[in-house]
Amino acid sequence: MEKEGGKPAAVVAVVAEPRFAQRCREYLEKEKLLDRQHRAEKMPDGTVALPVLGEALPERHLWQLRSCVAPGSTCTLTQLLAPVPSRKARACSPAQRLRLEVSRWVEARGVTWSAELEADLPRTWQRHGNLLLLSENCFQAEQWENLEPELWEIVASALGVQRLAKRGRVSPDGTRTPAVTLLLGDDGWVEHVDNGIRYKFDITQCMFSFGNITEKLRVASLPCAGQVLVDLYAGIGYFTLPFLVHAGAAFVHACEWNPHAVVALKRNLEINGVADRCQIHFGDNRKLNLSNIADRVNLGLIPSSEEGWRTACRVLRKDAGGILHIHQNVESFPGRNLQPSGNSEMEKEHWLCPQQIISNQWENGASGDSRRNVLSAAIKPEWHRWAESAETRIVTLLQQVHGKPWKTQILHIQPVKSYAPHVDHIVLDLECRPCPLVG
Repeated sequence: MEKEGGKPAAVVAVVAEPRFAQRCREYLEKEKLLDRQHRAEKMPDGTVALPVLGEALPERHLWQLRSCVAPGSTCTLTQLLAPVPSRKARACSPAQRLRLEVSRWVEARGVTWSAELEADLPRTWQRHGNLLLLSENCFQAEQWENLEPELWEIVASALGVQRLAKRGRVSPDGTRTPAVTLLLGDDGWVEHVDNGIRYKFDITQCMFSFGNITEKLRVASLPCAGQVLVDLYAGIGYFTLPFLVHAGAAFVHACEWNPHAVVALKRNLEINGVADRCQIHFGDNRKLNLSNIADRVNLGLIPSSEEGWRTACRVLRKDAGGILHIHQNVESFPGRNLQPSGNSEMEKEHWLCPQQIISNQWENGASGDSRRNVLSAAIKPEWHRWAESAETRIVTLLQQVHGKPWKTQILHIQPVKSYAPHVDHIVLDLECRPCPLVG
């Protein structure tokens, strides 16, 4: 039986006089009938209610209690409309609590609880304040459809949130719109705080990757004081905000073509107090009407930002050049040995300008200890090969765009996260400078 407001259903309990309560408890425990998830309760008339499993207690057990276990006791049944979780239940994991609450509620609705339904419960989720985002591979069985929408109130209550959403696959629409359905609640707006920066966004319309936190922290430490940046894939401000708030960038041109992300970006610039140092360019960055302006360009799009490389080359300062931060998903192959950075075989010249696969932490503003750690880190050979091919392509684009030779240097290759089996999300820091005129 469901309580008003979608709360967990009442539980059945055996009521006995206090002097018989312990005997009854021991019997119920022995017969595996005692509900350990709820506390025994003292009733208004002084009797004790012992919660039991199931929707009712078979008559033979009541007879056994009255005649053999506790002769002279009344031993009646009642329902606890607001059962109190036991200490054990309060200590159980969220997943265990979810299974308990949902299974009890489902059975109270006359639906048989099965292994199929239990296997279809979520085991992991993302918590966004008072909103919980479920994965796409749960609640897929047809039986759930007949239990909606009350089901979502039970799930939210069991997990201690007010709103519930479920995600699908990211739409291949260029704006990486998440296929998220709001199951419970009025809206999908949530807030996260990373490294002192507030991010607000509508989870049904915008992406947020927890796995990018290391790169956001790294970006925040870059020496950008007085510099102008172009963020070609700004989103809700994932990297735009660290550049402005912590790295000290003088100004950022933020490009974004998802209108929902632009709404969130405007909001985030304002609540972090940096709106006066950023201009949002809404639309396709390949049509961006900017050139000869940037000291740095961030290309934070995966699986590849290659379509924005020409624009990135165009917006770099013609007189001094700058640094490109190029994100990419790179496939690696299992069973191959990792290769430490700085390998002499990887150090070679490109045209007349030196190119080294190194980790230049002085440029990135890291400490000596950090530099030693990165230099000793294993860099996969596939990362090297992709970085070299990207550099070759960038050099060609720079000469095409600016009409003169440029020199490039790979400053750093930064792993961000494992995107999929044998696929790594990495960032290439590529320094690009115009070659001095000889004459």
